[in-house]
Amino acid sequence: MRLFFLLCATAFVSVAKPYNLLVIQTDEHHFKTLGCYGGKIVQTPNIDWIAQHGAIATSFYATTPVCSPSRAAFMSGLYPHKTPVSTNGIPLDNGIVTFAEILRRHGYATGYAGKWHLDGEGKPQWGPARQFGWEDNRFMFNRGHWKKFTDSKDGPQVGARKNGEPNYALDDANEETFATDWLTDKLIDFVNAKKGQPFCYMVSYPDPHGPNTVRAPYDTMYDHVQVPIPRSVNKTRAQTPVWAAKAPKITADTVRILMPKYYGMVKCLDDNIGRILSTLRRNGQLERTLIVFTSDHGDLCGEHGRLNKGVPFEGSARIPFLLYCPGKVPPGTVVKEALSCIDFLPTVTSLMGVQHRLKVDGRNADSLFTQVRGEDWDDIAILRSSKSAEGWLCAVTDRYKLVYAASGKPWLFDLGQDPDEMKNFFESPAHQEIIHRLTGALAGYAKTHQDAHFETPNIAEAMQAVLKAK
Repeated sequence: MRLFFLLCATAFVSVAKPYNLLVIQTDEHHFKTLGCYGGKIVQTPNIDWIAQHGAIATSFYATTPVCSPSRAAFMSGLYPHKTPVSTNGIPLDNGIVTFAEILRRHGYATGYAGKWHLDGEGKPQWGPARQFGWEDNRFMFNRGHWKKFTDSKDGPQVGARKNGEPNYALDDANEETFATDWLTDKLIDFVNAKKGQPFCYMVSYPDPHGPNTVRAPYDTMYDHVQVPIPRSVNKTRAQTPVWAAKAPKITADTVRILMPKYYGMVKCLDDNIGRILSTLRRNGQLERTLIVFTSDHGDLCGEHGRLNKGVPFEGSARIPFLLYCPGKVPPGTVVKEALSCIDFLPTVTSLMGVQHRLKVDGRNADSLFTQVRGEDWDDIAILRSSKSAEGWLCAVTDRYKLVYAASGKPWLFDLGQDPDEMKNFFESPAHQEIIHRLTGALAGYAKTHQDAHFETPNIAEAMQAVLKAK
């Protein structure tokens, strides 16, 4: 009998042991470069391992597909304009409580390395004074896509310089100084030091954001691959919404030139994530660590004749999101429902069993990841443009995407029939029901969250016309 109670007590202690949280974030990362999302060029076995042993979200979106707004939403669970980081360069409000601060209050050791981009214009600005729950932020820098870092007696610094000023040059960076490797070393040092206590650590890599350069041997690894050219690179003006027509047009030749180095950056990231997983295994931490792999936004990589981000096209707005939570999330779980950055905080804190009283805009999607379904899930996520961009509001589901913009006609994308997003289904009789449903969701969102985009005449008038027509 005594042995029975001893075993029960041991089991209880094991179950009650808190999860660590490790967040791995890349920058401007096209999800299709990863094997788990169908990528064929780059082998990404370590990133894929997270998907295979945890969950993959196939319709996860940047709430605003621009750096700072996306990061603000991810940190806070709030829509970007409420943080009030609606575009790059706006500091996060002092009163914002991040998921790191929640965990710090629960006794977690917290740390952050890499790009922050939530403290205004400082560049690189190491170790911002406002920590937002990240106790060890020595290796956090506010802005920039630096390629080489070094340690000095005065702290970390950018290793490449011109006329005394830091720059983005590769400058012979190696496996000790290249940004991805250097930041991984800082993460590994932290988790090695926290073997006996729960931790929350986030590494935010500046790659694969441009400039498209990477250290050897990754710099030549994909020089001879046949780069796939997106069908939409040469689409016509009639196939292009007004909100997407102003960007500089790029050609298939540009795609062929740029992508090999982009692939090299992705491969370097995957190899370093392999180092992280190996460290957690060796330390006995892996089975009590919730791991999230994601990005702040995508990169069109030539789709629609464009590079970079800022628009609601898939390559720009849809981002990778993988979640490993042993004992709670069944291996091989696929979450198809539409989610966005604001859903991260309530979902992860729920999975970790961490209580908080924050009022957030995001939804707790833990039932989707644990496959313990409760009430029906409303498969709609709301996206919005940054303050400085051509204004637009967007509602997405697993299949459909409806966009109302400050100029031009509304667009409905049907990813089931047109995965390349080259056709507007807004006038299609067969799609009127979904158009009305998504428009109603956008109107409800705009009213509840006081989104100023809804006051834009072209957006408001087009939405009202749909709602009145039902």
